[in-house]
Amino acid sequence: MLQDLHRRAYALVRLALFNEQRRMPLRRDDISKKVLGSKSRRFADILMLAQATLRKTFGMELVELHRSQVVEEKTEKDPKKKQKQNTDAVGMKKKAAPTGTKTWILRTVLDPQLISLAVLPDDDIKAVEQAPLVGGPDNGADNDNDDAGVQSTNTGAILAWQDSDQLSAIGILYVVLALVLVHGRALGDGDLRRILKRLRIPLSADVPLNSRSTAQSTIDAYLAQCARQGYLERHRVGQAKVGADKKRGRAPAGTQRGAGGEDEGDTWEWKWGPRAMAEIGEADMARFVAEFMVDSSMMGEEDDDGEARAVNEARRKKKLETMMKGVERASGGDLVDVAVVHT
Repeated sequence: MLQDLHRRAYALVRLALFNEQRRMPLRRDDISKKVLGSKSRRFADILMLAQATLRKTFGMELVELHRSQVVEEKTEKDPKKKQKQNTDAVGMKKKAAPTGTKTWILRTVLDPQLISLAVLPDDDIKAVEQAPLVGGPDNGADNDNDDAGVQSTNTGAILAWQDSDQLSAIGILYVVLALVLVHGRALGDGDLRRILKRLRIPLSADVPLNSRSTAQSTIDAYLAQCARQGYLERHRVGQAKVGADKKRGRAPAGTQRGAGGEDEGDTWEWKWGPRAMAEIGEADMARFVAEFMVDSSMMGEEDDDGEARAVNEARRKKKLETMMKGVERASGGDLVDVAVVHT
């Protein structure tokens, strides 16, 4: 019996790794069909064994995605009910308790400080990386050019982020998530298009999806992919008025595909998806925005003098705190951090 549970747990690990490679959430239906079989009542036990293997061997864990519903509260016009709402703002949005979606993703369990240290360059590691490329027996004239290209990417870091997949794509995703967050957690499709255009990222621009292939995608197609993967959600918020007599109905075909004009695009809005909440978190995204803005504004103020460097660091810390508060106000409420798994 225990051996069978371990076998099914290993199958769950393989399935989770396969789905993660495609950045697609793992659904309970797929687990039931491909892993559990007749052992559906032992799901909790199998999940616990799989979590142990994932954490110990791969430094990852399965996290269930949750969908939080936002409830609109409108101020009552009845004077008798105003007293109960004296602490609520007009139109304030309150988050309801998140609900499970019966879908899971893989998330790292490595300590953020460990990751920060792992991306720092190390001279000894860099020397080891370049050793086979220097003075080798087959290091001819033709190989010199190839080696030079390879050596230029060697930084000596344990985690070679510059060689990872989807750097450009992830950068665009983070920009979009940051824009959504600082626009009150919801950004109109037309507004997003206009901002991306101002950032010189037209919707027809090619997004390289893999550093090792020539496959590319347009911004529109990439945003649709992020929605399928759970990083973003696109909601209908209304239909552009084309006449006083028109009734509400289905959006035009161009609008539904996201290929319409700016007026059509304004009838849709983008929000964070459950995967972004589980994998990134609003608090970390706010820190990312704050650090980028502050470091950009203080660029060129570095000083070798110890006392001046300490003063600059104190100024930077104060600016970061102010910027974080600004991002939190712009988001419209308390920032949410990633959830902790207790399985």
